[in-house]
This record gives sequence, C-alpha cells and structure tokens, in this order.
Amino acid sequence: MTHRTPRRAKALAAVVGAAVLIPGIAAGTASAAAPTVSCTSAKAGLAAKLKKDITAALAPRKGTIAVGLYDRTTKTTCTLRATSAYDSASTVKVTVLATLLWDAKKHNRFLTSTEQSLATAMITKSDNTATSKLWKQLGTTKIKGFLSAAGMTQTKPGANGYWGLTQITVNDEQKLLKLVTAKNSVLSDNSRAYILKLMGKVVSSQRWGTPYGAPSGVAVHVKNGWLQRSSHGWRVHSLGTFTGRGHDYTITVLTQDNSSMSYGITTIQGVAKAVHKDMA
Repeated sequence: MTHRTPRRAKALAAVVGAAVLIPGIAAGTASAAAPTVSCTSAKAGLAAKLKKDITAALAPRKGTIAVGLYDRTTKTTCTLRATSAYDSASTVKVTVLATLLWDAKKHNRFLTSTEQSLATAMITKSDNTATSKLWKQLGTTKIKGFLSAAGMTQTKPGANGYWGLTQITVNDEQKLLKLVTAKNSVLSDNSRAYILKLMGKVVSSQRWGTPYGAPSGVAVHVKNGWLQRSSHGWRVHSLGTFTGRGHDYTITVLTQDNSSMSYGITTIQGVAKAVHKDMA
C-alpha cells in the first residue's frame, strides 16, 4: 500500500493513504477524553490483570487508541473507546470479503476465479485496485445488507467509492471477528474458513500489530490498515484472531493521531504483547 498515486488517480488517494495527506473530509472523531480500559472475565483475576497491563502498555503512548479483546474460552472481554469511529483504511477489506461471500451464499453460488484472485490480492497483499473492483461490484446496498445481517450497526460505508473512509468501531470489528471465528447463520462454515485462510496468508511485511507476542503454536490470522490524512495524522489499525492450544480470542486495536505509521504499529504491539502474555 505504499506505492505512489498517479495524477489521474488522485481522486482515489483517500483509499490508498500510505504516503499521501488527504485534506478535507471529516474523519471519525474519537473522543479526546481519556476513558479507562474496562475488562470482565469468568476466570478469577484475569480481568484485573488485563486492565492493569493494557493500561500500562498505553500509558506512555500518544494518540487516540481504541481496544477490543474477546476470549471465548474464559468469557473475557476488554474494551477501550469501543464505540468511537475511525477511518477504516484497509481493515474494511475483511468486511468486503465477508460481504462477497455472504452475497454469493444468498445466490447459492461459488466465487468465480476472478473473484477469488481479487479476494486473495485484497487480503494477503492489501491490494487497493482489487478492493476497488470488488467494492464497485458489490455496491453499497449489498455492503449495507451484510452490515445489517452482521449487526454491525456502527459501521458506515465510505461514500463515492472511498472504501478506506468507511467509519468503523472496535465494537463492530469485534462482531465481525466473532462471526469469522465461530459457527453462525450469517457466514457459512466454508466462508469463514476461506476468510481465515486468506488472513492466515498475509505477506510477512504486513503481519505486524496484533500478532506481536502471540504464543507459539497458536494459529494467527491478521488484517491491518494504515492511512495518513491531514487531520488526525496516521490511522494505524490491526485485527487479529488467535486459536489453538486452548486459546480462542480476537483482538482489535484502532489508532489515530499517530506521528508516523511506525509509531502506531509500536503502540498496537505494546497492547498485543500485554494481552498475549496475560492470555497465555
């Protein structure tokens, strides 16, 4: 996602957003207040430990950070700024793929070879051109249809083809990851397996963020997003699912107001390291 944007594609700059400042369009406005991390768990002592360690990881970091953790095995949930809206950048690509599969299931059909190629490029390499093709093919009506079926009521698709400006929240991204990682009526088992397969094959240069510090032997699936704009600096996000060896949890970290992409990555990885240590 760090290629240059040719002049004729300046209009698409908002969705590329790796080295381009985008003025104008109002971004998601994460609260400037300083809410605290909230955790609950069926496992004695775990909620307090997670709250303490996530808070400590965030203490020295600048920026506006939202966090979601959900673990099925210990019925553990942690949230911070769970309903604050952020520009999605490339994390929306998981929603695009889920919509494609949900719609194909409704029409009782398999993905075409072209759709499979586009989906693979979109998730494993974060290819923007492939994403734009699928976004245009689906249209916002189908995307909104999937969001409704998924209960992702806080997600607002980007207008005029600017999928990278879709407004997302931790709550909705965690809902999506829950759908991807457990049997449900929205996504078929095959669809879920396909999404996880692609998220498990993301190129090594894009496997930063929530996987940082994950226990060995745990299956890791990830999709990240990064976007620079003139207001709120860099948005840097990471979605991850972690299963195996008694583990079954999902992490979402959304950040903005970062001075650089690498600063945002370091913030996310501090949170991830704390979570994985406590979950292990």
